[in-house]
Amino acid sequence: MNFLIVSGLSGSGKTIALQALEDGGFYCIDNLPAALVPQFAEHLQRSGEKNAAIGLDARNRAFLADVPQALQQLERLGIRYRVIFLDADEDVLVKRYKETRRRHPMASEDTSLIEAIQLERQLLEPLAHAASVRIDTTRTTPHDLRNQLRDFVRGSETAGMTLLFESFGYKNGTPLDADFVFDVRCLPNPHWEPALRHRTGQEEPVIRYMEQHAEVHAMYEELRRFLETWLPRFEREDRSYVTVALGCTGGLHRSVYLVNRLAEYFAGRGYKTQVRHRELK
Repeated sequence: MNFLIVSGLSGSGKTIALQALEDGGFYCIDNLPAALVPQFAEHLQRSGEKNAAIGLDARNRAFLADVPQALQQLERLGIRYRVIFLDADEDVLVKRYKETRRRHPMASEDTSLIEAIQLERQLLEPLAHAASVRIDTTRTTPHDLRNQLRDFVRGSETAGMTLLFESFGYKNGTPLDADFVFDVRCLPNPHWEPALRHRTGQEEPVIRYMEQHAEVHAMYEELRRFLETWLPRFEREDRSYVTVALGCTGGLHRSVYLVNRLAEYFAGRGYKTQVRHRELK
């Protein structure tokens, strides 16, 4: 059985995530007490259910202390589970709550919205730590989130680790969901070439520009060797998903070029790879 646990900060998109999974054929249930998760999963497995997902979040505050024990019990029962944890920047979460005028589950007369978000983050730390994948929805539309979940589900249906290579622009913040973050802003910048400024690292003129510089090749080789050295260690730890993020200033040229090149290399060596260019919409 493909059993997913969806959790994360309130306002980060858990409802959309569960709806997307349900649309994809998953049996979904939200806000189940953590102590009941192993019994529920065992029942579904006996009944022959192939795909199921549950939502666990701070509305379940009285039961969050049971999460570590529940996850251990799933392992003892031989139920293979994956945790999807959704996150977003605090200022974005605040804005979303103000726009919807909803009450945060941790808020009270004595607790501000910011304090409620910070408290929730602390309470959900066991689930965040157990996450197979963290998805940063700070700059993600509902459509983007649905696509990311689809890619994750597709990758988790087969054995082996999935590598997600992501480009981003530092001017828009660092992705919260990255396992590795590499800064490539030291490389020659096509932005300063008028003919290349409005192109991207996926287009041939920018690719030719990047490949003219020895330091670009040196950076690629260093990143390739680093990942080839350490990725097998993550596989031995039974990691199903690793996100490698490369950032340049705007996230349009240098990081895009290197992400595509690294993804192509590792795909050619048998890794399941996915590519996401955060700033290319």
